[in-house]
Amino acid sequence: MKYVVASDIHGSARFCRLLKERYSEERADKLLLLGDLLYHGARNPLPEEYSTLKCAEILNSIKDELLCARGNCDSEVDQMVLEFPVFAEFFLLPLCGRTAIFTHGHREIAAMRREDILFNGHFHVPAFEQRETCLYVNCGSVSIPKEGSPHSYLVIEDDVLLFKDVVSGAVFRKERLTAAGQ
Repeated sequence: MKYVVASDIHGSARFCRLLKERYSEERADKLLLLGDLLYHGARNPLPEEYSTLKCAEILNSIKDELLCARGNCDSEVDQMVLEFPVFAEFFLLPLCGRTAIFTHGHREIAAMRREDILFNGHFHVPAFEQRETCLYVNCGSVSIPKEGSPHSYLVIEDDVLLFKDVVSGAVFRKERLTAAGQ
């Protein structure tokens, strides 16, 4: 299976459109969205081309290809314009013989094992690091990156993780799941 993982669109129609284009180019099996889809949140500036309804329209056009986790900026009113479920706190997928936990990142996930892989967004900075409790992977932010990181998304295929720039599609980091934490 091939997955594209993205988080923190925050209502930017421009970056949502670019993400959809990159997802199509990747020919992935699913787009995994890790929250904060429509609203920018009180601590963030308005992202470029801010339009919650346009973002909803773009995402609804690929609704059958999405798996989503709820972010801290996602609310019940979002579900009124989105045609796919957005309220799961997390979801699990098998990945390279391990359990991959996909969540937004604003809440602690308990009872993880060192061999588990935790994927999230929320912090807007791409990351890949072995921690005491799990392998931690952050896909960064599609529309409001922080700490000088690019507008990013992640591609998972087999045991390879490619961190990519959503504007250009260029790879800026490559990691292997089988080499980490095993």
